[in-house]
Amino acid sequence: MLKKMFPVATALLLFACSKDNPPAPVLNFVVRFDATQPRLNNIGQPATIPPGHAAQTPQFREMSIHYIELAPGALTPLGKGAIVYHAPEVTTGGEAAVDFDRAARAGNGQTMVKINLKDVPPGTYEWVRASVTYQNYDVVFNVKKLPVIGDLNNQTGHVASFVGFNTYIREARPKDRALAVNANRKQGFWVLDVPISPQLFSGQAPPGATTVVNPLFATSPIPPGSCVVTGKFDRPLVVTGDEKQDITVTLSFSVNKSFEWEDTNGNGQLDFYGDGVTPNERIVDMGLRGLIPTWK
Repeated sequence: MLKKMFPVATALLLFACSKDNPPAPVLNFVVRFDATQPRLNNIGQPATIPPGHAAQTPQFREMSIHYIELAPGALTPLGKGAIVYHAPEVTTGGEAAVDFDRAARAGNGQTMVKINLKDVPPGTYEWVRASVTYQNYDVVFNVKKLPVIGDLNNQTGHVASFVGFNTYIREARPKDRALAVNANRKQGFWVLDVPISPQLFSGQAPPGATTVVNPLFATSPIPPGSCVVTGKFDRPLVVTGDEKQDITVTLSFSVNKSFEWEDTNGNGQLDFYGDGVTPNERIVDMGLRGLIPTWK
């Protein structure tokens, strides 16, 4: 009789313990990719596509973040708010760089990081700074002037886009195939997987060309070449230190025409060429186009 009752008694005891010691509340950061949010420039103003350029809204799969900071106000300098997440950095490639393999990564609607709320300094926070390291998405392009074949239009390519200040990359895998890098790469490095090609393509956007939206540019500037995207809460986030429930912050990033290139032929489409003579259109900007943080 005692043997039969033991599992029941054990379960009741565990239940009583769990009621007495509930899990500590956490601060969840969830990411969202929104093609309908405004397309902003570096200082947070609406941005049109420059003459001679074209852009498209990529189909996002995932991203990674290197750093998250909660800032009390517009005058809070970068790094002087509550730094609630910071991914490891390495010097394997020479200069200090984000360790790509260990930076938090998530897809649309997924949790990027969880932080014990007891580790968040109590305060009222109006702004979020999120340093984005990596983006993974699909784009549409044409391949022109292929020998024998001619043109192949409306192809889908898979992009691994690195937008952090400096990232140590062991390998970049846009989708199924990987490119060995084993080196640091500055902001704007990209790898393109074209299913019809036997090889992966890679390139580097010009320095300073990647859009990094910071509406606080006048009072809280960010270093050149970094990707600290800044956004204001719809209502201030208040952390008291006595929370009993989890808090979820959604970081909604604008991907509205975030992939931009030099449209040399003016057709509004991304064109590569297979004749070995005609220059490919150059990718110049892969930056996210705004951040709207909300919480509940």
